[in-house]
Amino acid sequence: MLSTTRRVEFRDTDAAGIMHFSAFFPMMESAEHELLRSWGMSVMPRERGPNDVTWPRVAATCDYLAAARFEDILAINVSVLKVGNSSVQYGFDFSRDETPIAKGTLTAVCCRLDTSGLTKVPIPDSVRQLMQG
Repeated sequence: MLSTTRRVEFRDTDAAGIMHFSAFFPMMESAEHELLRSWGMSVMPRERGPNDVTWPRVAATCDYLAAARFEDILAINVSVLKVGNSSVQYGFDFSRDETPIAKGTLTAVCCRLDTSGLTKVPIPDSVRQLMQG
């Protein structure tokens, strides 16, 4: 699990100063990237070696529990919910001062990127061990 924070920026809000539903998704993606970096990985590796993989998303959800407002500091907890053969599902819990704000999920598929495009591959054992903690 990884815990991080994000500030609700003006661009994240509607005319009433309430965080727009769509703004949660980039925050989830950013927190996912932070989790991958904590494991020494990237969503898009700089090198293209035999063990380098990328993680396109295939599903995303978010359930909203309370309003977040401009300049709120949101705590985001990221955890691995499920590791499949070639996919991983992350869970996200957003809160402000311990008040639950939203819960989300992202599902990503392990792929190799080469000149012909993306090819789904099994999650390498070394990566699976990191994900399963």
